[in-house]
Amino acid sequence: MDKIKKLLEPLNLLYYEYDITSNTLFVDVNSQKENAYQEMIKITYTLSKDDIEFFIDENKDIVISHEDRFLIRLKQRFKNIFKGIKNSNKKIYILTDKNIKHTKSIPVIDIKYKKQDINLEKYDALIFTSKNAVKALDSMDNSWKKIPSYVIAPQTAKVVKSLGGKLKLVGKEHHGDQFAQEITNDLKGKKVLYVGGAKVVSNLTTILKKNNVECDNLVIYETVCKEYKKKIKIPKNSAIIFSSPSTIECFLKNVEWDESYTAISIGQTTAKFFPDYIKPVIAENTSLESCVKKALELK
Repeated sequence: MDKIKKLLEPLNLLYYEYDITSNTLFVDVNSQKENAYQEMIKITYTLSKDDIEFFIDENKDIVISHEDRFLIRLKQRFKNIFKGIKNSNKKIYILTDKNIKHTKSIPVIDIKYKKQDINLEKYDALIFTSKNAVKALDSMDNSWKKIPSYVIAPQTAKVVKSLGGKLKLVGKEHHGDQFAQEITNDLKGKKVLYVGGAKVVSNLTTILKKNNVECDNLVIYETVCKEYKKKIKIPKNSAIIFSSPSTIECFLKNVEWDESYTAISIGQTTAKFFPDYIKPVIAENTSLESCVKKALELK
């Protein structure tokens, strides 16, 4: 399994996510077909070159297995039917308005754009650690698309690509401090703009400045908690998926935590913001889909 991860790492995949438990690369069902197809070609070529057996199932997922393909597909169909019945009764909640299979949605945050007069011509590169920052900037000045974008994670990178931006680098480490170290050598001596939200949970700009990178910070959106009139009631033994520090704060303002709940954190950074009485489980990858898979495994 580790061999597969190492083999895939140089491909910098955006639209396929490797799940080590099932030994399968799952395609992002919301991705543009052309983008996903290009990655499929890269993956299958890499696996074939290394004599690793695989097949592509009816969902365009890439299953790594040396077993008979027909039998595997047959097993999968029965397994999927069983899983579908089993998972239909799962109590899994995401805290956004995104529609993901097997989950119920409770939006707890609002994103408010902060209108800015921006002069992007003087910058050699843009840095994004949030897809909300990309969307906010795009709504105000589309000249950003001409400037190389350095982004922290695949989910943000997908938004840059879908909007026609010039994607230069996607971070391998998904924490701001480590991401800053990753991009330092590339940006030394350059003038860059970090586009983000009002709440910053890393020392990214400080690290860059210490390493001879001239870095400005543009606050282009803020996250605010939704205020429900009554406390939201969630059934006991539910799994709740937290995708950012803000979702933790806003959830706890609207829901009374029950010790029977399971918290799923999208990553290590978010996990640090839980109060002491909540011990989160951390997803394998930094995506909501990966969090859902983790919740399904646990319940």
